[in-house]
Formats: sequence, C-alpha cells, structure tokens
Amino acid sequence: MASSQQPARSRRPEPVLITEAAPSLAEQHAARKKRYVITMAVRGVSLVLAAVFYQTLWLAIIFAALGTVLPWIAVMMANDRPPKKKLDVNRYTPPRPDRILENPARPGRVIEH
Repeated sequence: MASSQQPARSRRPEPVLITEAAPSLAEQHAARKKRYVITMAVRGVSLVLAAVFYQTLWLAIIFAALGTVLPWIAVMMANDRPPKKKLDVNRYTPPRPDRILENPARPGRVIEH
C-alpha cells in the first residue's frame, strides 16, 4: 500500500549537468553574436588605422584590405553553427574465426521433434 503522505521531492534550482550535450541554441547564438561584434570592431580599428597611415601606402593598403575582407568573414562566422559531434556508428563486423562456435565445414546437428 502506497502512502499519499510521501515527502515532496526536493527541486534543484539548476538542471543536472550533462557533459555530452550540445550547447543550447540561445548559447550558440550569443557566441556567434559576440564573434561578429569582435570581428566588426577589428574591422573598424583597421579602417581607422588605414586612414591614420595614409602616408605609408603599403601599410594603409594592408589595413584597408583587412577592413574590406573582415565583413565577409564576420558574416560567414556568424552564420556558421558549431560542428556536430562525430557519432560512433556501430557497424556489423563478422566474428573472428576463433569466436565462431561451430565448424562451418561440418554441418550442424539437426534436432527433430
């Protein structure tokens, strides 16, 4: 007979940690936004440096090229999700010869009922 007066289960404020679980979509999105902002900040700094070093042409060209390429890189990184974990697929492998129970050259016993 079960008693209805059982003590209530204690509720934990945070969920149990699962180490193999992938980060949530919200966490992934936040990380991608952070990468995008950092990349675009580097782009802004490189364009300012290109304007500062306009008298040194080769340095200004490097910073300008960096400022031109970084938006494309930032968008590509922001749209990219983390790679999926490789699943270990359990494929059939025939048993080793020393693990086979019966000799395949000799027919097995037939038991009639």
